[in-house]
Amino acid sequence: MKIYTKTGDKGTTALFGGTRVPKHHIRIESYGTIDELNSHIGLIRDQAIDPIHKTLLMDIQDRLFTVGAILATDPEKATLKNGEQRLKIPKISASDIKKLEDSMDSMNADLPEMTHFVLPGGHQTVSFCHIARCVCRRAERLASHLNELEPFQPETLMYINRLSDFLFVLARKLTYELQAEEIKWIPNKNS
Repeated sequence: MKIYTKTGDKGTTALFGGTRVPKHHIRIESYGTIDELNSHIGLIRDQAIDPIHKTLLMDIQDRLFTVGAILATDPEKATLKNGEQRLKIPKISASDIKKLEDSMDSMNADLPEMTHFVLPGGHQTVSFCHIARCVCRRAERLASHLNELEPFQPETLMYINRLSDFLFVLARKLTYELQAEEIKWIPNKNS
């Protein structure tokens, strides 16, 4: 199988279901940003971190492929006229969201209470988490816009929202585990 097809040479690409749209379409921006996020999470997973985190991050990467598939599906081609599903696209489940919540609760149990915003950084691995969190928030903004135009499964947007929270908590947990300094943001009173 060749990687290049030349079908996108004029600036269009195909969604699941075959519909062609411009490569700058909000749907493409949405799942493209999820793909970017998935790569950043792979970078975190490649760091010298606890294997428990690595396993969870791999599970999240798998779920992000599901999110990408949902966002890449033309809603008009996804179901038949009788409402039956035409394309076999996996779904995000409530248990996927709960897994993130349970993981955050578990990580938070070991962390000092947060009393201020924190400055991103302190350790390269922690910085990678904060970058992934920011990309996740951008993905959420794009997916939210897409959802206004062409609604999709509600759990998908919930998962992306919860994932950005998870990445913040993971950054704090890694700061703790790597014995990095967590710098509180204290507004400059002179400005």
